[in-house]
Amino acid sequence: MKTLDEWLVHCEQLHPTAIDLGLERVRIVAKRLGLSFAAPVFMVAGTNGKGSTCAMLEAILLQSGYQTGVYTSPHLIHFQERCRIRGKASSAVELAAAFELVEEIRGDISLTYFEFSTLAILSLMSKEKLDAVILEVGLGGRLDAVNVIDADCAIITGIDLDHTALLGNDRETIALEKAGIMRAGKPVIVSDPDPPKSLLQKAHELNVDLWTLGHDFDFSTDEAHWTWVGRGRRQNGLSYPALRGANQLLNASGVLAALEALSHRLPVTAQSVQNGLAMVELPGRFQILPGTPVFVLDVAHNVHSVAALTENLKSMGSYRCTHAVFGAMADKDLVAMFSHIAALVDHWYFTDLPLPRASSAQDLAEIWRSMKHACKAKSSIFESPEVALAAAIQAASPSDRILVFGSFYTVGGVLQNGVPTAHAKPFAK
Repeated sequence: MKTLDEWLVHCEQLHPTAIDLGLERVRIVAKRLGLSFAAPVFMVAGTNGKGSTCAMLEAILLQSGYQTGVYTSPHLIHFQERCRIRGKASSAVELAAAFELVEEIRGDISLTYFEFSTLAILSLMSKEKLDAVILEVGLGGRLDAVNVIDADCAIITGIDLDHTALLGNDRETIALEKAGIMRAGKPVIVSDPDPPKSLLQKAHELNVDLWTLGHDFDFSTDEAHWTWVGRGRRQNGLSYPALRGANQLLNASGVLAALEALSHRLPVTAQSVQNGLAMVELPGRFQILPGTPVFVLDVAHNVHSVAALTENLKSMGSYRCTHAVFGAMADKDLVAMFSHIAALVDHWYFTDLPLPRASSAQDLAEIWRSMKHACKAKSSIFESPEVALAAAIQAASPSDRILVFGSFYTVGGVLQNGVPTAHAKPFAK
């Protein structure tokens, strides 16, 4: 029997393209596998905030005593992170067995890496006795492999421009792709404060139970707590989510709306909400590692998420120098990403990433140097995130800040050997 790593290599070689949007092939294999869930299914789509939404939903349900299954992607370090059963990552042995089953069942049907792995994880989860299933859409929604499962509650987070070559060049078109996870008559939670008209129109056509921010649910804040208000229900004195960043309240509000929409099947207590939000963990989402210098890890990888990261960095106060380790995919709007965060970075450490569609460190540096901001910051190029981080640590003083962002592969690269640390060096005289 192949190991999980061997299966992952095998899956990379099966299909002529890495991304092949469409459900026909996946549906055939899913039917052969007999994929179905008796438990309520939450499906989460959106440009940003999906991982945080899944994590908060999982944490609250676990605190309520429910048996949860969660599928998210991509992973930071180990593939096993993509499948969590009852709050714990599945083992490599369990996943390898699920991959073997898909291989036996698929016959001559060609599947992409994502399609094959999605089917394997869904198959593994379907055999567990779960009370709730949480599925994160990988790309878009309508044609994503996860969408072979019918959602009992769809959650659509913030929508912005990303993967435009596949999903469309404007928010209206992209929103319609994400609306593909809606099911007629079922609850749909939209936590985007300015939802595109195409999304609302599709919800109307399907006659879904639509919950929109500012109309069906909302939140307010003070210094110590926040308040959520839904349809006829109010939760006061809530602790702020353990996940940092102002945007997390948008995600948390959508989560509470989803739980309210399915409260007849999965009732949760106010205390479970408090405990879940206080205990939720999700590495790489504006993750601040205390010490000297301070480390900030964030998987921000598109214009919208980099804009949010920039605002979160500003809220941290001032630092003598910000060192930024940055690696990104070549298909991103790199100029716009740089423009948002340029004023906060004093030294760039551009890095290669280990996959073909990544921009090289050299290309990143050239794009940066072509911008008017370039003269204000130093820049260097490196062969890997780990080497780039080592250089940043060597250069940093105790009063500095080290930022790692741009891709899951950038953040995952510096976490390969554990959480990074640095020994404080004396201040220069």
